[in-house]
Amino acid sequence: MPHPPAAPGPATPAPDAPVADCLHCGRPTEYPVDRPGLVLCPVCEWQEAQRTACSG
Repeated sequence: MPHPPAAPGPATPAPDAPVADCLHCGRPTEYPVDRPGLVLCPVCEWQEAQRTACSG
């Protein structure tokens, strides 16, 4: 049975493009500066997912 298509991941910025800083900890993220919305580093994204998954 085929697997469903994977969700689109972060847009990989060009090598010379600036990356956005995480809004929680300030570390560099995988996202370009012009990405709209909440921008988090991989660690903070994982922690946020854990908090929201158990908040029900």
